[in-house]
Amino acid sequence: MKFMQTYVLGIDVGTGGTRALIMGGDGRVLVSATAEHEPFASPQPGWAEQRPEDWWRAAGIAIHKALATGKLRGEQISCVGFSGQMHGAVMLDARGDVVRPALIWCDVRTEKQCRELTERVGAEQLIRLTCNPALANFTVTKLLWTRENEPENWKRVRSIQLPKDYVRFRLTGERATDVADASGTLLLNVAQRQWSAEVLQAAEIDRSLLPALYESADVCGKVSALGAEATGLSSGTPVVAGAGDQAAGAVGMGIVAPGAVSATIGTSGVVFAATDRPALDPRGRLHTFCHAVPERWHVMGVTQAAGLSLRWFRDQFARVPALDGRDPYKQLTAEAATVPPGADGLLWAPYLMGERTPHLDPAARGVLAGLTASHTRAHVIRAILEGVAFSLKDTFAIFAEMNVPVKNIRLGGGGARSPLWRQIQADVYGQQVEIVEAEEGAAFGAAILAGVGAKMWPSVDAACDSVVHVVERVSPIPANAAVMNAAGNAYRRMYPAMKSIFPS
Repeated sequence: MKFMQTYVLGIDVGTGGTRALIMGGDGRVLVSATAEHEPFASPQPGWAEQRPEDWWRAAGIAIHKALATGKLRGEQISCVGFSGQMHGAVMLDARGDVVRPALIWCDVRTEKQCRELTERVGAEQLIRLTCNPALANFTVTKLLWTRENEPENWKRVRSIQLPKDYVRFRLTGERATDVADASGTLLLNVAQRQWSAEVLQAAEIDRSLLPALYESADVCGKVSALGAEATGLSSGTPVVAGAGDQAAGAVGMGIVAPGAVSATIGTSGVVFAATDRPALDPRGRLHTFCHAVPERWHVMGVTQAAGLSLRWFRDQFARVPALDGRDPYKQLTAEAATVPPGADGLLWAPYLMGERTPHLDPAARGVLAGLTASHTRAHVIRAILEGVAFSLKDTFAIFAEMNVPVKNIRLGGGGARSPLWRQIQADVYGQQVEIVEAEEGAAFGAAILAGVGAKMWPSVDAACDSVVHVVERVSPIPANAAVMNAAGNAYRRMYPAMKSIFPS
């Protein structure tokens, strides 16, 4: 009988689309495919809603496309893993039908519910129980808003799910979630990795509405006959719990053991550290969540407008035709490379969307400080690259306060693709940074978790050791690092100096 190579499938239910990635037993990505979602609706300022049924439609298309492109049959997929956008509130009725469009992660209509829940539980007690303050992004506040403003809809709710878990529900018929994604609901006791009876009681949410909890690589269901028909997968294929997009993306970069840290610059910027304890910032400046590895947690700081700062500058001030087909961002960073470190005293605070870490201030605004007549566009671009790195370094400073170890820093996103931005980060952090061979994102992490579920590897640690490879290391240049240290001290004085003129 001919040996049939088996593969695993990682599915990432993002905001803009769903990605399906197929990985072989050797850890190499065979193929991936994406299907776009309908744009999210914003019926009022600060609102963001998507139809969960559209995620399921996109998942079916992406899976079919990946199987066809890879010339694979459904029975060659030995296990399926999930990742997805966090914090969304999917509400289902007794039949499993969607009650109303999901309130997704960037919906911030719930400030009133945040205040009320904080008053009811107590700010310190809430952080003690859930490791996080009540933020408008978190799931529970969206449930409270629905109950208060749409009581007829709330009466129909019999099940609450997170975005990726709804897609898995349609695939398997099982109601399940993982502790990493559940950490973003504000309903989980993160230290104990179980639903918080105290927060459920304070929020008056019935425990029966919540799904069963699993560790990320645990099998929590099998593809149903209906799921197989919709996707081309084989009925009975095991499915693991998976993880929220941040934890799954970290798995895909090998950030699983204490001391491993990633600094990823996308639209926002995230500094993510794996820990072996639920390290807690009592001021709530960082998120502390369960990791996608048993008995591991992670802490995470967020810069709201990291890559967005450079995109904003490009869109407003640098709309130039691409030269020789070059990426416009490469043109901008090449321009910035002509300017010395420190941008001749020019500083950029990237607070275009308020700021989370370390200020927790939605009213913070972007600042370009120190302009002189001798500064050029290249200086401004370099100041933006450096300002984003300074902002990410604020998270490293909080890690030091919390005794979170930082042994290896791996770069991801746009900050990993630009040689100049890599060097700036090494100089600002004052530490060598690493680039991995292929940064495939959260879908790759979901596939790794599926591989562990399929027994390809005995653990997530072993899987990451096997499939994640560092291909480049960039060390700080001592003279640059000294300049960056001085500029960073000036950068940190900007926010308190400017706070009084920000809108209250």
